[in-house]
Amino acid sequence: MTTDKSGRTSAGILVWRSRKGRLEVLLAHQGGPFWVKKDIGHWTIPKGEVEPGEELVAVARREFAEETGHEVPNHPLIELGQITQKSGKLVLGWAVEGDLDPSTATSNTYEMEWPPRSGIVRTFPEIDRVEWFPLDEARRRLKAAQVPFLDRLQTALARDQTNRSLVQDVDGASHKSAGR
Repeated sequence: MTTDKSGRTSAGILVWRSRKGRLEVLLAHQGGPFWVKKDIGHWTIPKGEVEPGEELVAVARREFAEETGHEVPNHPLIELGQITQKSGKLVLGWAVEGDLDPSTATSNTYEMEWPPRSGIVRTFPEIDRVEWFPLDEARRRLKAAQVPFLDRLQTALARDQTNRSLVQDVDGASHKSAGR
């Protein structure tokens, strides 16, 4: 059962890299006892809730840093738009090229009573691990509602590659004609 989170908004960052000609994305696995045995369809982009008056990209950057222990890479952001999760929460996403070693990632923590009604309060990481996945595997691991972020990233990168090819063709043609 999902909690109704309609009216809430989160902002997040999807980091991508190219390895051996293959696009990979960095996904986060939620920490804590509810998520320990959940894998396929339960990963997320690093993200967090936006409070009234906060700037969306600033929240996405802050949450990435809190959940990975790393600053967002200093490269241009690709706007991925928004999705609505099953809970009703609106999630806005951006992508950026970067690289980080998942073994160095550290997350902020939260406290909750565990086991329930035990009176024992324990501390858990908000994100227990991050991993790089090729797009096909990322589609399986990611929450279904967030999969459109992958499609939008792939489209944006393909469009950028086409634009770069066109610029190179134009530059090449102008250099050839200038050399006559």
